[in-house]
Amino acid sequence: MKELNITGGARIGVANATWPFASLKVTEERLELNATILGNFVFKPEDIISIEPYFMIPFLGQGIKINHKLPKYNQKIIFWAFKNPNQVIRQIKQTGFLDNLTTTKIQDKSDRIEEMQKQGGFPVRISFAIGIVLMWNFLFVLDFINFYKGGSEGVPIGIGAIVALGLVFISCLLTLVSGNFRKIVLKKGRDVKDISRFLYFIMFISGVMMISILTFPK
Repeated sequence: MKELNITGGARIGVANATWPFASLKVTEERLELNATILGNFVFKPEDIISIEPYFMIPFLGQGIKINHKLPKYNQKIIFWAFKNPNQVIRQIKQTGFLDNLTTTKIQDKSDRIEEMQKQGGFPVRISFAIGIVLMWNFLFVLDFINFYKGGSEGVPIGIGAIVALGLVFISCLLTLVSGNFRKIVLKKGRDVKDISRFLYFIMFISGVMMISILTFPK
């Protein structure tokens, strides 16, 4: 079976993931766009209305738009690629995927695909995402309150910011290494590989920020 794998970027609705935080994988029976934290979108041939070239900025903002029938997925799903969009569509055709748009003959792994589609594209449990956002905001607000109460000079960044960054760093690390913690973070059936690039990136950014805060002259 011919398989297509391309690394690029993606736009889901108004959210954008730059290269290399998205990947397109196509076989005869499924098309999968993994946009890390923005979502992992899986399609069977019969889910697709059409795949068309999409141009915004020549060479930099060009890709393919996936027009589909799935109500749980955002209607604006675009995969950015450095390749010419028409070339990408030709490569998708070569896998045989587009030959099956009007049939349902391929049923392998269909139940798992449909289960993922019902969950929507976002791979993280909503309860966990909300919890992290609330805790992050609470810790930063504490820094602002302490800063203005104390009449300090400089910037309102202190222990709250360090704890918030540490929380994010540790959460990413545990998601990568702990199967039990992963169950709290990811929706059922989702794989940590879908968001591993994003997790490593966030760990790097949060680690650098923590070091910068800790070494910043008081």
